[in-house]
This record gives sequence, structure tokens and C-alpha cells, in this order.
Amino acid sequence: MASPDDYGAWVGRESFDEDIVAAGPVARMAATLDRDDPAPRDGDLLPLPWHWTLFLASPRASLLSPDGRGAEGDLLPPFTGLARMWAGGAFHVTRPLRVGERAFRRSRVAAIERKEGRSGPLVFATVEHRIADEAGEALVEALRIVFRRPVPYAGADQGMAPPATARWRRVAVPDPVMLFRFSALTFNAHRIHYDRCYAVDHEGYPDILVHGPLTATLLLDLARREGGGRAIATVDYRAVRPLYVDRPMALCGAPRNGSAAVLWAEDDLGRVAMTADVTFA
Repeated sequence: MASPDDYGAWVGRESFDEDIVAAGPVARMAATLDRDDPAPRDGDLLPLPWHWTLFLASPRASLLSPDGRGAEGDLLPPFTGLARMWAGGAFHVTRPLRVGERAFRRSRVAAIERKEGRSGPLVFATVEHRIADEAGEALVEALRIVFRRPVPYAGADQGMAPPATARWRRVAVPDPVMLFRFSALTFNAHRIHYDRCYAVDHEGYPDILVHGPLTATLLLDLARREGGGRAIATVDYRAVRPLYVDRPMALCGAPRNGSAAVLWAEDDLGRVAMTADVTFA
């Protein structure tokens, strides 16, 4: 693993992308989440965080890392030989993107930090995305990723108690079809989400992992279903423990102070796997 000093030159690096908020991925995301939405039309609001279907990196096959997750390119260090996990993130929404509009994203490496964990040294990278449309900035996202040595997964501790008494609750079973569809929508070839032999034999997990972004998407979909049609203004979410294919997850939430809510996902044993604090516009 490179020393912390080796990462200093990467902090502050920027990249720029642009895309179209197309109707096709919006319809396919709704289908993946089993929503009975009408066909999307130009001008429709893009739900949060469906912008994850935009600005997709498309590295050549020969540039993919052995775990299939892709090549970080010129923004993040390659982190060669390290396993990647989605740690969490935050959003601040000025206004939602709309179907049919052109979108622009400026990304910047905000921080790279080395810490010690139970399984050894960890590297935390924070990337800031500022997303705009033709009228100006629409969304700021802070994405937190952790990289670790690919040693057998030591397992999570018993974890935290649910942050509230659930007022909202839905059960979802992330089966292989859902995971395949989400991987396709986000052009995610990370083998931990479809290759059981790789996930078990190389990274030490008990089974195929559910995408952290998929869990976050399901939680925000719960807020959309239960929030009375209100737009989401801010989100701060954190992955606590992994979730696995074909095991039921409970998507839970509770309103707070009228304009906010706390959300969380529980695994099949009732342990909290992800939390999210949400405010509504």
C-alpha cells in the first residue's frame, strides 16, 4: 500500500463530464424498483439518487482491474490490489434534474485519508460531485469510498440499534435479477455483486453483496413513497454492514419534526445495515 504522502498529489484533482437525462434509464430504474410509474416524459423530475445512471465511466475491457470494478483513471489513485467498499455519502439538492435536459458534472477529490481498521489499514477517499443543468447548479454530492486489503472479511460487529421506532416499513428481497439490473443501469462490473466464487474465495464474504448504492436508492424510494410527494432537500447516509443476495431486507423509516425523516435498512437478522438522515424541501 502506498504511503499517505503518495496520495497528496491526488487531492484537488478534477474531472468534468456531461450527459443527457434520458427517459430510457429512468423507466428502467422504476422497473428495477418495482414502481408502477407512468412512462417518463421530457420535463419530468428525476428522483434522487437516480442521477447515478448518468456520467457512467466506460473504461476499455483491457483496463479493468481484476475485481472488475474498472479503472479510476485520472481522478482517484489506482489503489492497485485493494478491495473497494461504498462507505456512504451526502447530497444537497438545490433543485431536481429533469428528464430530457443536459446535465454537467464537475468532480473533485476532496480528501484521501489512511486509517487503521479491524482488518488492517484502510484508505478513505471522498469525492465531491457538483452537478448542474443549463440553469445552474442543481446538486452537490459527497461520495465516501473505503479501500482495504483483500483479506478475508472479518465480519461486522453486532452493530447499532435502530435509530427510531419504524413508522414506515417495506420488505425487499434483493435477488440476482435485481442486482443484475442495477449493475447494468450503473454500468457496474464489480464482481462482488454477481460472481459468488470471487466474492467468497477472494474477498472472504459469505455470499454475493448487495450494492451499497442500491440500498441507498431503496431507502430514498421509501422516503419518496411515504413523504407525501415532497422533494428531498438533503441526505446523509452511511453504510454500517453488508447485505447479501436473496436475503430479505427491511427498509424502515420514521418522520422527524415534520420536515425530516430518519431511514435505515435492516438485514435478515434485524441488524442495521445502513442509516440515512433526510430533510424534505
